[in-house]
Amino acid sequence: MTNKKRRASVSKARAVSLHIGLNTVSASAYGGWTGPLASCEFDANDLAALARAQGMKASVLLTKKGTRAKTLAGIRAAAKSLRAGDLFLLTYSGHGGQVPDVTGDEADKQDETWCLYDGQLIDDELYFELSRFAAGVRILVLSDSCHSGTVTRARPPSTDAALGTARSKMMPIEVGRRVYARHQVFYDKLQNDVAKSAGKASVADPDAVLSNLSVSGGRVNAIVRKFKAAVILISGCQDNQTSMDGDQNGAFTAQLLQVWNLGAYQGNYASFHAAIRAGMSAAQTPNLYLLGNVARFVAQRPFTV
Repeated sequence: MTNKKRRASVSKARAVSLHIGLNTVSASAYGGWTGPLASCEFDANDLAALARAQGMKASVLLTKKGTRAKTLAGIRAAAKSLRAGDLFLLTYSGHGGQVPDVTGDEADKQDETWCLYDGQLIDDELYFELSRFAAGVRILVLSDSCHSGTVTRARPPSTDAALGTARSKMMPIEVGRRVYARHQVFYDKLQNDVAKSAGKASVADPDAVLSNLSVSGGRVNAIVRKFKAAVILISGCQDNQTSMDGDQNGAFTAQLLQVWNLGAYQGNYASFHAAIRAGMSAAQTPNLYLLGNVARFVAQRPFTV
């Protein structure tokens, strides 16, 4: 190998992705509730195909394999291997939930969660794991769930009956209460362990970030809150809405894939989010927030390695 080729090989950015899609959850972990959905495995597989087409090394965790341990292991493996300029794509499709906040970091006294197969992943855990990535790593998170995390985080009624025949990706509030009551020691310990490991000031709380974030006209203003990596998160809905399931893709993922158009899309992340949002109903408007120094990242074409 010539010196020129060796330098090119060393400097080329690496990209890995992890795609999680759960059509059901374990009844034993959720008080007898299995939360059946139809599209989440399709979402994970379709986004993995997109990632591979862009040159990423993709891993997929479907339903029973979408456990807390496997999800955390995948994120931590990426954090360990990636360096400045590299890209990590993390996608989740499934139910979102809540557990009571016991560490005092949430104004509404609730922590948002992803409903993984054998237990919930709390937002504090997710943001702590993302904060451990090396400086300069680019992280894109796509969450097709009811996990928006804004300043108010008010929750709508959770019954599917109120939504007609459509399936909501929100764990019913009644189920959430039951799950927390049965597993309170586990979820309280998770929150306290993260707080002790991270320290209150070392992890950016998404609520605080959003209160200082604006996106307009393709220009983004964001604050840096101890995140060495640059993080873009596009979630399926606003805090007072729910992400909807579908027969082939979730509503958010379906619109994202349509806008992407097999790679024909040429805009940046801000306009990508705007285009997805413009194509969806007023009942579900995707959210966008940023962590770390994202100025260069958000100006790039989506999924660029």
